[in-house]
Parts: sequence; C-alpha cells; structure tokens
Amino acid sequence: MTIIYIAGPMSGIKDFNRPLFNKVAIELAEQGHSALNPATLPDGLSQGRYMQICLPMVAVADELVMLPGWEKSEGAYIEFCLAKKSGKTIRDLGGRVLHEGNQGEGNE
Repeated sequence: MTIIYIAGPMSGIKDFNRPLFNKVAIELAEQGHSALNPATLPDGLSQGRYMQICLPMVAVADELVMLPGWEKSEGAYIEFCLAKKSGKTIRDLGGRVLHEGNQGEGNE
C-alpha cells in the first residue's frame, strides 16, 4: 500500500475544489492506495493552520499527486517543495512524474 497525499489549489475555487480532491481520493483508494486528502479538513481555519496540519501529512506520505493549478497555489507549492526535498515521487493528475523519488537512497 502506497500512502499518497493529494495536493492542489483550494483557496478561491468553488467549494474549495473538494469535488476533485474527493474524486481523486476515491480513485486512489480503489487502486489500493491510502489517500491523504486535505479536503476532508473542516472549514474555518487560517491558511497557516491548514499548513500546520498538512505538512506533517506530506511528511508521512510516500508520494504526492498534484492537481491542476497547483503551481499557482502557494500552499501546494510549499507541499511540492517539501516532498521534493524529502525525496518523494511526485506526479501530476495524469500520472506524469514531476519528480522521481529517491527514498531508497538513504533519504528516509
């Protein structure tokens, strides 16, 4: 089982982009993965508080999947950078590898 964190834009998007986050989480679960889905967090927290919750989720994930528009999301960009520096594999929604992980090379 691979633990996959879903990263992408939420702020300024209708329903905080939850429909897409949830759809991807279901698809990952159907493929046998464990999806870490930040869209399940409650409304009403500051972006800083959300990041305090989400960055540890990124840290425990094996891989990340980046949703469309992530490049314009400050939070998703930070998650991408943490995952990259941590040696995790990062893919876009279509499966294209954005960063090849190197966790087997002593970076865990």
